[in-house]
Amino acid sequence: MECLRSLAQLLPHVVGLPRRSLCALALGLTPGTRPVVAYGRATELLGRRRAAPLCWPRRLPMTGEIYRNRTSDVSQATLASVSPVFTVTKFDKEGKVTSFERKKTDLYQELGLQARDLRFQHLMSITTRNNRIIMRMEYLKAVITPQCLLILDYRNLNLEQWLFRELPSQLAGEGQLVTYLLPFEFRAIEALLQYRINTLQGKLSILQPLILKTLDALVDPKHSSVDRSKLHILLQNGKSLSELETDIKIFKESILELLDEEELLEELCLTKWSDP
Repeated sequence: MECLRSLAQLLPHVVGLPRRSLCALALGLTPGTRPVVAYGRATELLGRRRAAPLCWPRRLPMTGEIYRNRTSDVSQATLASVSPVFTVTKFDKEGKVTSFERKKTDLYQELGLQARDLRFQHLMSITTRNNRIIMRMEYLKAVITPQCLLILDYRNLNLEQWLFRELPSQLAGEGQLVTYLLPFEFRAIEALLQYRINTLQGKLSILQPLILKTLDALVDPKHSSVDRSKLHILLQNGKSLSELETDIKIFKESILELLDEEELLEELCLTKWSDP
């Protein structure tokens, strides 16, 4: 440990030295160790990124010994080479549901999309690319084609219930969608937007009675003093209400921007381009 402390004190002053000199210094301060061990100990002191260029030699000029270069962490290289896998839930025009897994690279190539199109983001957006509609709404991401709707990696129990109980019938034209006579892509868009609206209304229906109940308790003439615990509850509910207000504002502005873009509205009609 004394050698390692010495190494930690010296390294800030010798960062500019060649790699071999620095590695030799590490070996000198830790006698009897191999370069791999010296690298590992230096990593503990400096962190992997700073230690790697200092103590990982291609070849050390030491008589009678041959050192092989090998990766310091095979698992890291393996993870880097593995493409993310999406769990895809597919809905066709008749409301039939199928689920499958697909690597991200394979999926965006099959759909004719780019890698950035399948990245998750919290902000709501509706975009088109290569006769595909990409919708993002918080944890919900969907890709709409003229023939089917793809939901990527849903991670919410309420969403799961909606996916398998309500959405199939809506897409098949059995629900109360205004667009049930229009092409499939419009039914899919309306169903997703309606789900978002219902989610926001559900949050409001939970918050509103809680806030009103707390306010009534605070102004109740039977209580001569203010209950601080109820003030704390009111503060937390007020914060949640403010977040909900922001979500509603973002949703509303996104829809209004969409309605103002005539070219984007025309691009949303996928059937127009695929079936003249």
